[in-house]
Amino acid sequence: MNVLITAGGTREYIDPVRFLSNASSGRMGFALASAALRAGHRVTLITAPTALKPPAQARMIPVISSNDMFRAVKTEFARCDCLIMAAAVADYTPLKKARKKLKKGEDLLTLSLKPTADILAWAGRHKKKGQMLVGFALEDNNLRTNAERKLKDKNLELIIANTPAAIAAERSTIHLKAKEGPWQTFSNTPKSRLAAHIIKTIDRLRQSC
Repeated sequence: MNVLITAGGTREYIDPVRFLSNASSGRMGFALASAALRAGHRVTLITAPTALKPPAQARMIPVISSNDMFRAVKTEFARCDCLIMAAAVADYTPLKKARKKLKKGEDLLTLSLKPTADILAWAGRHKKKGQMLVGFALEDNNLRTNAERKLKDKNLELIIANTPAAIAAERSTIHLKAKEGPWQTFSNTPKSRLAAHIIKTIDRLRQSC
C-alpha cells in the first residue's frame, strides 16, 4: 500500500517568535512509519516539528501549522491507499498573527482563536472506494464512547483511543476498534510494538475488504 501518515504537534503562531502547540513528540507517528515500512508498504510521512530522526526510506513532507498539514494531506490524499492521522493537530489557531513580536506590558493580553480545519473529517468525506482511514482519539473521559462516535462520524475504518498520559511517552496503553469489530486493549506497551499491532490490524482489514 501507499500509506500516508501524519505525525507531531502543529505550531500555531501568535507572532513571529511565539506559538501555541502541545507536548506531542511525534513518536507514535514515526513508529507507525517504521512499522509500515517493515511490512513492505511505501510511506509518506507528513510531520510537524519534532526532534526525532525519520525512517530513512520514508518520503518526508515537513510542515509547521495545522493549515500546512491540511494542505499537504489534500495534495497527497488521492495517491494513498491508507491515511493514518497520528498527528496532534491544533484545534484552534490565532484569528490574527501579529506581524511583529508582541511586547510585554502591564495589561492582560487576550487572544482570539478560531477553529482549525478538521482534516480527518475532510478525508472521510472525500475518500474513494478502497481507501482506508485510521484516526486517533485522545480522551480524558468516556474514552471508548467518544472514540466510537469519532469512528462513525468521520467515516473511519479504525480508531485508536488513548489518554493524555500517552503524550510524549515511550510506552502507552491504547484501545483499538475497527468499524465492525470489538475493542482490543494493549496495556503499557512500547510505541514501536503498538505501531506493529496497528499496521497488522490495517493489513488484516485491507485483506478482508
